[in-house]
Formats: sequence, C-alpha cells, structure tokens
Amino acid sequence: MMSFGLMRMRGTFFPSPLVGEGGRAKLGRMRGVPAWQERRSVQHPSTVSALRADPPSPTRGEGKLYRAVATLCFALFFLLLPALAARAEMNIQEVKSKKGITAWLVEDHSIPLIAIRFVFDGGSAQDPAGKEGLVNLMTGLFDEGAGDLDSDAFQQKLDDAGAEMSFQAARDGTYGSMRMLSEEKSEAFDLLKLAVNRPRFDQAPIDRIRAQVLSGILANERDPNTVAQQRWLRAIYGEHPYSRSDQGTKESLTTITDDDIRAFHKANFARDGLHVAVVGDIDAATLSNKLDDVFGDLPEKQTLAPVADVAPKLGQQLEVNYDLPQTSLQLAWPGVKRSDPDFFATVLMNEILGGSTFTSRLFSEVREKRGLAYGVSSDLVDNQHSHALLVTTATRSDRAAETLSIVRQVVKDMAENGPTEEELAAIKKYMIGAYAINNLDSSSSIAATLVELQVDNLGIDYIKRRAALIDAVTLADVKAAAKKLLSADPAVMVIGPPLAQVAGGGKG
Repeated sequence: MMSFGLMRMRGTFFPSPLVGEGGRAKLGRMRGVPAWQERRSVQHPSTVSALRADPPSPTRGEGKLYRAVATLCFALFFLLLPALAARAEMNIQEVKSKKGITAWLVEDHSIPLIAIRFVFDGGSAQDPAGKEGLVNLMTGLFDEGAGDLDSDAFQQKLDDAGAEMSFQAARDGTYGSMRMLSEEKSEAFDLLKLAVNRPRFDQAPIDRIRAQVLSGILANERDPNTVAQQRWLRAIYGEHPYSRSDQGTKESLTTITDDDIRAFHKANFARDGLHVAVVGDIDAATLSNKLDDVFGDLPEKQTLAPVADVAPKLGQQLEVNYDLPQTSLQLAWPGVKRSDPDFFATVLMNEILGGSTFTSRLFSEVREKRGLAYGVSSDLVDNQHSHALLVTTATRSDRAAETLSIVRQVVKDMAENGPTEEELAAIKKYMIGAYAINNLDSSSSIAATLVELQVDNLGIDYIKRRAALIDAVTLADVKAAAKKLLSADPAVMVIGPPLAQVAGGGKG
C-alpha cells in the first residue's frame, strides 16, 4: 500500500496569504498537510481558496485534475492502475464501539502504519463576533500541552512515539489527524486521547501562537491578493460568518482568552458531531476499544450556534486597484448543493468548462488559442451553507479586459449550447478513471476521503456506486445544469490597474 513516510519535525508556524482562509493555525509535525491541502496550494493566489475554506471532499472536488500534478498523474496512471483499481474495491468496514462511537475502517496490514482522520461539526463560522480567529487559534494548541504534560513534554512524547498529529480549522468543521507506527499505537492513541480530552491551553503557548498568527496578519496586509480576497468575501457574503477571515484580525485576536478557547472546545468536541475514519494496520476489535479510549468520554451533544444559509451576492463588479503588471480575475456564478439531483450533471459541466487542465474550453480559448494566461480554471465551491462556481485566471494588465470578455463569452456559450456528446463521454471516462489517483493514493488521503463521505452523508458504499451515478447523467442533464447556473449575471473581481485606464493606455 502506498503511504506517507513518517516525519519527526517540530511544529513551526508559517502564515500564508491563503492559509488565512484555509484555516490552519500551524504547520508541522504531521503537520499532516493532507493531500487536498497540498493540491490546493498550487493554485493561483486569487483563486477559490478564499471562498472555499472547508476541506474539499471527494465529491466537492469531483473530477478535479490538480494542475501542478496533472502531467505526472497521467504518466503514473498506467503504472499504478492495477493497485488503484484494487484500492477502489477496498473493503470499508463500519466499526461501532461500546460507547457508540462510529468509524469507517480500511484494514491494511501490509505496512505497519495507521492513519486516523476525524472532524467535529462546527468550524471558524462559529467564531463569536469580535473574537474572529478563535477556532483557528485553538487548533494550534492541541500539541502545546495536554493532561500533566506541558508543551515540551508533550511534543517529546510525540517524537518518541514516532507519531504525527495535526489539527486544522475549516469554516464548517474542526479537523484532527494522526499517523503512527502500529507497534507504537498504544502510546500514540494515549497522546491523542490527552489532546482531544484534556488540552491544557496554557497562557504561554496561547500568547506565542497568537503572536505568530498576528505576524501573518500583518504580512498579509501588504499582500494585494489577500487584501482583495477579504474585500471579495465581504462583497459576496455581506455580514455572514463566511465573510470573515479564519485567522481573525489584529483587534479580535487580542480579545481571545483561555476561557474563550476552553468554552469552544467544550461546545465543539462532542460525540454527536464526530466523524472518524481509520486506515492501516489495525483490526476492527482493536479500533473499537481505541475509539472509546479517545472519544468515549467526550460530552454527548454539541452546543453550536446556528449558521444561516447564504447565497453569494452576484451581479456586481469589484475592482481592487493596484499598479501591477499582472491582473487577476475572479468570477462567481451560482453553485449546487451536494444533495441536489443535478449535482453530477453540474460537476461534469464544470469539468468541461474549466475543471480539466488541458482539455477544458476555458483553457483552449484563453491559453492555447490566445496565450493570455498560464492557467485558467473553474471550480465548484461547496461549503455547508453556500455554494458557487468560480472561474479564476491572471493575465497581463493591458489584456485584462480582453481576457475577461473571452471568459464571459465561453461561459455564455456553455450556458446557451452546453457541451457536445464527445466532450461529455471523454470527461465521464476521465472522472471515473481518475478518482482513485485523486482520492485514494495513500493511507492519509483514504482516511480524509472517508471522513468527507460521512460529512456529506453519502453512504459507506458510495465509492462502489459512483461510476454508475456518473454514467447515468445524460447530455440533456448537463445542458440543463449549464443553463440553470451560467445564465446568471456573475460577480466579478479585478485585482490590478483600473480596467478602463489600461484599456485606454493610461497608467493604472
């Protein structure tokens, strides 16, 4: 089985202009950057990441050919095909502990590694007004001391056990991960139990992590794309929690106390909002006991604040003017809920429009025919309370108006005419064949995939049913989805010199 190698590196914080909207407080020791985070990080700075903070699930990112690894994936596809085909047929067991904790398990005893991935419902959208950044700050503290172990002692125990632990905040969930050697699983699970149930939230680590987050916020204030994304979120979402930075602000971070962190931990870490997946060298009986050890003593019910659904505010153009040689363009149309009957029709349409790197219509018109950009893409954004289809690209500032016009025309043509039979057949074949590469290529990615299938309530047999669901979509279905979503007037953001000035030859 393919798996990640173990790392024993101490956690360090590295704020990024995009991470602020992706919700990670720290990176390191796992700092288990899951496959989805690695893939997202290669996109252009003005892309979907600020709109989508939740980890893309295997359905939210259906069929996405991740741009930086596209060529490699195709080269490796045939080499890996037998193993990946077997992976797609893997046996997923539902394990239920004596205390009622449910997990999905894929046993693999060929390598002595275990990966566990879990999520509690409720993420940074739960930040109280005036205390934005609370959940993100909390997730940076779980390895900074737990139980009787202070920060240094806890991290030394992790190193001694050869374990890698990570927590991340997303808009709608608080995620945790651990990878461990199976021979050290007792020690590793004991440490995870301490982190989940008895985090110390000592003042010294709180102050240190807060200072690191603040340094990232200050750095981001000088980054045009980060500033623009914050304006975009406010324009799109208004006063909804999705409009706020997961990292918080300089003002909000200073108001967060250890009592605030403890209160949210108590409200959030409860069994009824928990989803767990485990992959590797462990059997169902052993896992059942470990589930009770780690999660069984948590409160039964979460106490979360309600979050309303919100439709992105379309039909507006936002210009964030900087004197830059390159202009970034971002356009948003309505999206689709994961539970909608036309979900797969929309996914297939999006892949043809701009999801597949080298074969999409946008790539053909913007990159291949005119050389206006290195890349252009469309993504389906699926948060729990809002949905959108986002097109992003970047081009020379003196050709930004032309590029924007071409993008609009390509989308208009898709809305009016839809794809061809040939395009639909090709993208179906790709989406069915590439699923294992994109979602089942390691122990950690399998665990992440299984957790998101639980969050999306798709059923333990979804992977087996998926190909038939895709095959069942007709050309008429895809055309109807295109017309329904793409006929709307989009929201547009331009980051660069004013369009009118560059079009007229003036200085931005």
